Amino acid sequence: MGRGFHAPSLSPAEIPAAARGARPGVTMEPSQEAEVLDPGPSPGGLSSAEALAALGAFGRRLLWLLPVYLAGRSGLSVGFVLLGLAVYLGWKGARRGKERSLLAAKLLLGDERAAVRATAAGAGLGRELPAWVNFPDVEKAEWLNKILAQAWPFFGQYMEKLLVENIAPSIRASNTHLQTFTFTKIDMGEKPLKIMGVKVHTGANKQQILLDLNVSYAGDVQIDVEVKKFFCKAGVKGMQLHGMLRVILEPLIGDVPIVGALTMFFIRRPTLSINWTGMTNLLDIPGLSSMSDTMIMDSIASFLVLPNRLLVPLVPDLHEAAQLRSPLPRGVVRVHLLAARDLQSKDKYVKGLIEGKSDPYAIVRVGTQVFTSRVINENLNPTWNETYEFVVHEVPGQELEVELFDKDPDQDDFLGSGLEQGVGMWLGGQEGSSAGWETGFFCLFLGRILDPLPHLSPLHQVLQRNKGISSKPEPPSAAILVVYLDRAQELPLAKSGKEPNPIVQLSIQDVTRESKAVYNTISPVWDDAFRFFLQDPANEEVDIQVKDDSRQAGLGSVTVRLARLLSADELTLDQWFQLENSGPSSRIYMKLVMRVLYLDAPEVCHTAQPCAPGQLDLSETTAYVGSSVDLPSRPTKSSPDAQFGMEVHVIRIHLLEAESLIAKDNFMGGMIKGKSDPYAKVRLGGQRFRSRVIKEDLNPRWNEIYEVIVNEIPGQEVEFELYDKDVDKDDFLGRCKVPLKRVLSSRFIDEWIPLEDVKSGRLHLKLECLPPTPSAAELEQVLMVNSLVQTARSEELSSTLLSVFVDRASDLPLRKGSKPPSPYVSLSVRDISYKSKVSSQTADPVWDEAFSFLIKRPHVESLELQVKDDGNVLGSLSVPLSQLLETEGLALDHWFQLSRSGPSSQILMRVQLGVLVSQHSGVEALSTPAAGEDEESLPRGSESELYIAEDGEAGSTQELRQRLPQTDSSSELSDSPLGQLRLTVWYHTDERKLIAVVHACRNLRSSSKEIPDPYVSLILLPDKSRATKRKTSVRKRTLNPEFNERLEWELPLEDVQHRKLEAYIKNSVSFMSREKEPIGKVHLDLSQMDLTQGVASPSC
Repeated sequence: MGRGFHAPSLSPAEIPAAARGARPGVTMEPSQEAEVLDPGPSPGGLSSAEALAALGAFGRRLLWLLPVYLAGRSGLSVGFVLLGLAVYLGWKGARRGKERSLLAAKLLLGDERAAVRATAAGAGLGRELPAWVNFPDVEKAEWLNKILAQAWPFFGQYMEKLLVENIAPSIRASNTHLQTFTFTKIDMGEKPLKIMGVKVHTGANKQQILLDLNVSYAGDVQIDVEVKKFFCKAGVKGMQLHGMLRVILEPLIGDVPIVGALTMFFIRRPTLSINWTGMTNLLDIPGLSSMSDTMIMDSIASFLVLPNRLLVPLVPDLHEAAQLRSPLPRGVVRVHLLAARDLQSKDKYVKGLIEGKSDPYAIVRVGTQVFTSRVINENLNPTWNETYEFVVHEVPGQELEVELFDKDPDQDDFLGSGLEQGVGMWLGGQEGSSAGWETGFFCLFLGRILDPLPHLSPLHQVLQRNKGISSKPEPPSAAILVVYLDRAQELPLAKSGKEPNPIVQLSIQDVTRESKAVYNTISPVWDDAFRFFLQDPANEEVDIQVKDDSRQAGLGSVTVRLARLLSADELTLDQWFQLENSGPSSRIYMKLVMRVLYLDAPEVCHTAQPCAPGQLDLSETTAYVGSSVDLPSRPTKSSPDAQFGMEVHVIRIHLLEAESLIAKDNFMGGMIKGKSDPYAKVRLGGQRFRSRVIKEDLNPRWNEIYEVIVNEIPGQEVEFELYDKDVDKDDFLGRCKVPLKRVLSSRFIDEWIPLEDVKSGRLHLKLECLPPTPSAAELEQVLMVNSLVQTARSEELSSTLLSVFVDRASDLPLRKGSKPPSPYVSLSVRDISYKSKVSSQTADPVWDEAFSFLIKRPHVESLELQVKDDGNVLGSLSVPLSQLLETEGLALDHWFQLSRSGPSSQILMRVQLGVLVSQHSGVEALSTPAAGEDEESLPRGSESELYIAEDGEAGSTQELRQRLPQTDSSSELSDSPLGQLRLTVWYHTDERKLIAVVHACRNLRSSSKEIPDPYVSLILLPDKSRATKRKTSVRKRTLNPEFNERLEWELPLEDVQHRKLEAYIKNSVSFMSREKEPIGKVHLDLSQMDLTQGVASPSC
C-alpha cells in the first residue's frame, strides 16, 4: 500500500550466490548452494566418489551387452537381437511421449499463464504474448446465467408464496393500522438476475469454498400493495441492483450433498435504484428519492451486508449453524487518521470573488462500520490525529473507504475520497500508509491486531500497553465481546393481558445495541449477535433489558459482570440467565464470548506534524518495552492428528461359559475319572486377564467382562486359553483365537468357538467394539445399562474413554543453579498412570504424545497431571472430568495454568471424552406406566411428581407414599411432591437372578429440620424375612442422594413373577431416636412387568 521503494538486502548466505551471477528468481536448496561453493578436487587428483561413479557407469553399459551375449549363447540369429532392440526403443519412445503429455497437462492446469508463455517461446514467438491474450481473475459465467433465465419464472412463484404467506402476515401483525395490508400483484418480470463475473478465492482454509459473484439486476419487476383501510395503494415497477455478493460453501462434509450450508452476504453496500408507483411516486421527488433508496439500502444492509449474513442450511441438524450465521471476527484493524494536505478551497464569498478555505472532516468506513472525524475549521492542511477500530469479518474482500467533505450549513461539499483494498492484508502482517487523489493528499497509518486470543494470559500486558497510548476520540480497546442472543422463555404478559412483542437492549457503559422485535410471544427467538469493544474487561458489565416493543414496558433484566468471563473456559459463558424483575420462570439464553486483542505490530507514534505527501515516516514507530512484539508467537490450540480420540477403540470381552471340556482330574491311577477345575486366560493388546476357577465342572459358567483399549494395528488377535487348576501344574484344556480385525469390522460377535489342540470343548464369547462418541446425550443411559450388564464378579464397566494429547509446556521453573530441567509428564486416573518421554534440558518442552484412560464415572473422577524433573515436581494440574461434560464436543483444548509452579508456567493439551455406547447390551430401558395409562402414551424419560398418601390407600404403582404424622387433620393428598426415586428392576437370565439397581433419589422431604441421612431398603413380598430384604449404604446429610448400587435375589423367574417389590426410603437415625417413620415408599407389582427386557423407572 505504501508507495516507497525499499532495496532488498542480501543475507550472508545469499551474497556468494549473487556474486557468482545466480539466476534471479531461482532459490537454491542448502545442498545445492554448498555444491556451488565447493571448489572440487584438484586437477591432478581423482576423488573416490568420482571413481565409484565411473565404475557404476561402466557396469551399466556392460549390462546392455548381456542380451546380445545370451542370444549368441543360445544360437539365435542377430535378427532376434535387433527385433528386441526395436521393440524396446519403441516402448521407450511411447513412454517418454506419455510422460511429456502428462507433464504438459499438469503445467497447464497448475499455471496457465506460464504454460502458454513457455509454448509461445518454444514456437519462436518470444516470451511476450499478444495484447489480446489475458488471464482474468474474474471468470465469465454465461452457463450460470442460462440456468437463472430458465429458473426465473419458478423463482417468481417462490417469491410470491414467500411474500403472501410469510411477509404479509408479519407486516399486518407489526401495527394495528396495517391489519388490512395485502399484496395485490407480484410479478418478478421476464428479465432475470445476471452474474457478470465469478471469482473463486483459493485460500488456506480447506474447509470452505469462497465465491465472489458480481451480480447485476435491471429487471421489470412489478409489486403492488394496498392498505384497504386507508384506500392507499403503492408499488414498485422496475428496479436496479448492482453489487458484489460473496457466497461461502461451508462446512465441507464427507457425505451428500458435500456442502453443509450456504452463507451469502454483500461485502459492501450494493447500489440500488427503484421506480416507484402509486402513492410511493412521491418518493421520486429530488431529495426524497435518494433518501428513500438510502433507507431501503439500510434495511438490506441490516440482514445482508457484513457483518450480517444469510445462512441457508443444506443438511438437517447443522450444529455449526449459529457459528456460521454470526462467526467470531477474524480480527480488529486499528486505523490512525493523521492529516490531509493541499485540499481544495470550497468556501467562496462575494459570488466567488473572494476565495476562502474549507472546513474539512473525514468519514472512514469498513462495510457497515462508519466513523466521522471532528471538523477542522478553515484549514486546507488539517491534522486530526484520531484513532478508530474496525472489526474485520472477511479476508479477503473488505475495503477501507475514506471520504473528505467540507462542512457547510446547507449541503456539504465533496473534497475527495480514497480506497484501500485488502483489509485482510493488514491482518496478515503488512502495514499500509498513504492514500491520495488528484486534488490533495490524505495521510493515515494502518496498524494491525492479530488473532483475538481465547485465553487470559496476554490481557495484563495489553492493558499496560494501552495505558501508554494517547488515542482520540476513544481509548484503545483491550478486548472484544460478542454476545449471541438466542431466546427467552416464559416472559410475563403485557399489562393488557396480551402477549408482548419482546426486544432486547444490551448496554456496556454508553454503548447500546438493540435486537429486532419478535411479535406476540412470551418465548421469543431472536438468534442475533452483537459486538462490543472493551477497555477494561475486569471492571465492566453488560446490562440486558428485555422490553415490550409496543409500550417499551420492562419484561425483565439481568446484569452480567464481565469478570465472570475471565475465569471461564476459553473466556466463554454459554448458559441460561435468570431474569430479574420478571416472572418466576422467566429466563434468557445467551452465549458471551470474549477475545483479548493481542497487538502484534508496533503502535504508531503520533506526532504533532503530519507526514509529507507520499512519505509516511515509520522510523519513529517503535515498540513499547515489554510489548507483544518482543514475544515469540505460540499456538493457542494443540495439534493432535485429525482422528484424535477416534482412532482408538474399546473392546469389551464377555467370557460367558464353556461346555464339553476334557476331564483332567483322575484318581487312583486313572481308575476313577473325575472332572476339571477350569479357568481361562485372556490376552489382547499386551494386557492379560484371568478368570476365576470353577470347581469340578466340565461345563463352567464364568460370566465375566473385561475391557481393553486397542489401536488398529494389523495382526492383533484376542487369545483365549483354558486350563485345569491343579496343586502342582495346571493342565491344558484348549485354546482359541479371534482376529481383532474381524471384531473391528463386524462390531459385535456372539459365538460358540471350538477349542483347538484338544479333542473336545467349545467356548461361548461375546466381543463388542465400542467406538467413543463425543456427545453426552446418552451418558446417563450408558451408566444405567452398565449397572445392569455388570456381573457380580467383574469390575465396574467403563462408560467413557478419556483421550489426552499433551502438546507442550512453557516457562517451567529452572533447576538450582539456573539450569534448564529435563521434564516429563505423569498422568493418572484412579490407579492407572502413564508417563511421557523426557524432553532434555529445556524450560519449554514439546512432547506431542497421546494417552487413553477408561473412565467408569466421569461425574466424580478427575485427571491428575504432574510435570516432573528427575523425581522433582515442576508443576501439577487437576482436571475434573465433569468440566468436559459441560463443554461442546466433550473436549477442552487450551493452555492450562500449572499449580505449585512458576507464575507463568502453563501446559498446552487437549482433553477429550468419548461416551462408550453399547448397541448389544441386551437391555432395553422402559418406563413403567402409571395406573390408567398405556405404555405407548407414557413419554420416555418423563418424571412424575410424588405425593404423600395413606399407606393402605390404592393408587399408582409408582407413587411414593408415607403415613402421615398423627395430627387432627384428615389424611388427604398433600399439594407438594415428596420426592423421586430412580430404580431399575430386571431379571438376569444368564445369572438367574432378580436384580434391582438403586440409582438415586431427588427432592426428598424431611419431617424434621435436620437434613436426613437417607438409604433405600427393598423387601421382596410376600415374605418379610432376612432372606428377602436388601438395603443400600447410607448417604450423609443430603436430600438428593446418589446410590448406583446393585441388589440381587437368587430366585427362578417363575417365582419372581408372583411377587411384589416394596422399596422404603429411610433415614438412618440412632437407636434412641423417635423418627422411626420412613421418608416414603414404593410398591412395584412384578407380575405386571416384562422383567426379561428390564424396567427402568426414572421416577417412582
